[in-house]
Amino acid sequence: MNMKNICSAPKTIVSVFLAALLLFIILSSADAREKSAGTGSDVSCPVIALKNKDFFPALLKAIDEAREEIFISMFSFRAGVHKRSYPDRVLAHLGRAVQRGVKVKVILEDTGKKSDELTLQNRQTKKLLEDQGIFVYGDSPKKTTHTKLIVIDQRLVILGSHNLTQSALKYNNEISLLVENHKLARDIREYMLAIIKEAK
Repeated sequence: MNMKNICSAPKTIVSVFLAALLLFIILSSADAREKSAGTGSDVSCPVIALKNKDFFPALLKAIDEAREEIFISMFSFRAGVHKRSYPDRVLAHLGRAVQRGVKVKVILEDTGKKSDELTLQNRQTKKLLEDQGIFVYGDSPKKTTHTKLIVIDQRLVILGSHNLTQSALKYNNEISLLVENHKLARDIREYMLAIIKEAK
């Protein structure tokens, strides 16, 4: 049936034809999205679940692709154990990001107790990060900062249960989300700036 015939057909037939055409387009589009989601190859997907060991390679990739800024707020970052440990490899990638001109800022939990194991660990990591040219901030000792947040280029957000420790990155049951959303990224970045301000 050509367009001339369609135009001269009764309105009911035209309506049915157009409705069927619209339904076909909608179903085809939904089928394409479902197939793409099923293969996990949809790079435009705005949210990706990073389960257990999926987190580590995704984080390194995000760091390596950063162009302007990496902003991290982490409860526990245990670097300085061994250069091939997962946290030390994260540290190395952050250092290379600085070398190519990316501004890297990290907030670490500081309990304010000098002999506290977490504080000692994070302070050791702080020194290693600063040696790489990374800006490091402690939170207010009056409040525990239990966040595991990473914002890259005010565009990409990684948040969830993973700390930057060997256990969390390699062995534990952990889950985090990678979200590509400018508004969310800016909101979380402002939240992290507020943590720094609160500590002053």
